[in-house]
This record gives sequence, C-alpha cells and structure tokens, in this order.
Amino acid sequence: MSASLPSPRALPSELRTALDERATAGLYRRRRMVDAVDGPRVRIGGRDLIAFCSNDYLGLAGHPRLVAAWQRGAERWGVGAGAAHLVSGHTAAHQALEEELAGFLGRPRALLFSTGYMANLGSVAALVGTGDRVLEDRLNHASLLDAGIGSGARFERYRHGDASDVERRLEQGSDGRRLVVSDGVFSMDGDLAPLPRLAAAAAAHGAWLMVDDAHGFGVLGAQGRGSVSHWGLDTDEVPVLMATLGKAAGTFGAFVAGADELVETLIQGARTYIYTTAPPAAQAEASREALRLLQAADEARAHLHALIARLRTGAGQLGIQLANSETPIQPLLLGDAARALRWAAALERQGFLITAIRPPTVPRDGARLRITLSAAHRADDVDRLLEALVAVAREEAQHD
Repeated sequence: MSASLPSPRALPSELRTALDERATAGLYRRRRMVDAVDGPRVRIGGRDLIAFCSNDYLGLAGHPRLVAAWQRGAERWGVGAGAAHLVSGHTAAHQALEEELAGFLGRPRALLFSTGYMANLGSVAALVGTGDRVLEDRLNHASLLDAGIGSGARFERYRHGDASDVERRLEQGSDGRRLVVSDGVFSMDGDLAPLPRLAAAAAAHGAWLMVDDAHGFGVLGAQGRGSVSHWGLDTDEVPVLMATLGKAAGTFGAFVAGADELVETLIQGARTYIYTTAPPAAQAEASREALRLLQAADEARAHLHALIARLRTGAGQLGIQLANSETPIQPLLLGDAARALRWAAALERQGFLITAIRPPTVPRDGARLRITLSAAHRADDVDRLLEALVAVAREEAQHD
C-alpha cells in the first residue's frame, strides 16, 4: 500500500513553518509602505526619515521635467501599451528612446526591455544554450546568475573580479559559444569590475563579454555613459551592454545596446522581449527627458562624488569601517543578520532609513547596511548620518 500523500490543506501550515524558520534566522523580508516622497526624504508610519537606501543616484525620480514628460506622454499615448512590441505596442516614443540611447552610448542599436531582470534573462538565453558556456562573477546580480542557470548552457562562477580565473577557464576550450558576464558596478559591494582585463581575456579566447551596468549608467564615465565608458572600452570590446533606467535615470525599464546583429537576434529570440506587453509609451517619453537631464548632470555627478568622499573621509576619521568602494554604494559590513537588523532599527529611531541586506542576497556572514548616496542629499545629511552611526556603535558597545 502506498504512503498517503499530504493533504492540500497542509500547504499553509508547511509554508508557515518555513516562514517562521526564516524569521527566527533573521532573514524575513518585510515591505515598508512609504506615504510620501520628497527626494531622499520619505514619510513612513507618520515619521519623516532621510533615506540612504535608494538607487535614485542623481535625484531625478521626482524631477518636474520628468513628471511633465510622463503627463504629456499619457495624454498622447494613454497609460498602457496594450500589446507586446512585436504586435502593436511599439510606438514612435519607444523607437525614439532606443535611438537616443544608442546615440548617447555610441552604439549602433539599443533595445528596450520592461525590466533589467527581463533584459538579462532574455539576452543570455538568446545568445547561448546547450553546448555553450557562461562564465559569471560570483557576486553578479541575482538576475544575471538566474539568466546563466536558466540558459541551458554550462554555467560557471569565477572568483570575484578575477580576470586570471576567467582566462584559466577559457583556456580549457569549448566547441560552442562562450559568454563572460559581469556587473559593471557590483550592487552590494559598490566596487568596479576589472572590465579592461575581462575584455582582453574574452577577446584572446574568442568569447563575448556582457556587462550589466545598472549601477554605473548615469554615474560613471563621460556624461554618465557608465562603467564601460569609464574604462574607455567600445562595442568591439564589450559587445553586449545592459543598463537600467530605474536607477540614475529616475524612471523605469532597461535596455541592451550593441551591434545591429545583436539587437535583431534579441528581437527574434529573447523570450522576455517577445512575450510581454511593452512598457507604456508615456514611460518612454519620461525616459527620453531623463536621458537629456542625465547628459547635462555633470554638476550633480560632481556633488554626488563629493558626498561619497565626505562620507568615506568622515567614516575613516570616526573609526567606521566602510567597504572599499568609490561609487554611491557604500556598504557597512556587520556580518550577522540580527546585528544588521538592530543597526537598521537604531538608525531609524534617529531618523534614517537604511535597509539591512542579509543572506541570501549577500554571502553568509556578509550581512550589511547598504548605504547609498544621491545627488539629492545635502552635505549636512551625510554629517548627521555619520553622527548617527557613531551613536549606534557606542550604544552597541555599551550593551556588549
């Protein structure tokens, strides 16, 4: 007689047990409902807080020119695309944005995706599959890792930022395609990938290099062209460039830029492009305006980098050990998930919103406060944050 199967009614209790275990380990995720936003200042639960956890690096998300562009777009196009790009959802606004992005980056073509996650999943799977290889940095975005695993290609993770490990793996040979994939700026650590060395290793072994520049676009390089521009690399050296519009550009969506053949291949084969409704044209109009502002934002970028230097210098003087990063992402490593939650709660009591980042988003014992800076922050915001961090450290020391 076969063993009895569990009743479907047992599903909620089994899930509750797993959720309780997650909460006990300090890994439970909770959403915070924001009631109002004014740049980096937010209202949550009736309290006004200064947020140091947004990716709105240039402070463009609430810019009146973007709001007006979205409103004009909605008046002209409505608020939904109604269909996929390949059906009837591709408008003149989408086309103009793609052409303007390509021109800005000095690449032949660009292709819009609804999100960076979809851009990564669709692009990797369209470029490699069974019989091919994908080599990814161990600390890549989750979407890149999922893309590599789901592509059907042989998936390998190389040592973080280690081009020599990439070269060693490429020397093993392969009959199929080989795709090397890296973040441009690593989202949890804020450090830059060694793109020139990765590009050289890929080129020497006939591999392609794909860079996810979600956290570099708008912040680094000439006029904010990103980490690939920062390193002086071109389309031949980095054939596949992905970036998002929901961070420094302040809107939403993502794109992949490269050769005409790359974009046509994605149009034909990227399932996350083919089988989903296009983003609203109004969003594309807002992103076009964001691109204009981003290109002219050298003063904002200078202010942002001055704030980064102010935070790092002040932290060093006060004995606060930040990770080695020169980007707006400034991690404060705390190790234990429960400790990271305590620090986040203590900072909130002092008027700051900084999310505790815990495994599996980061490695085991790598829990941290991921402090992110915006050009919309003021110098005194940074100074007050430093004072709060010192107060939390003292409070913790008194209880130990």
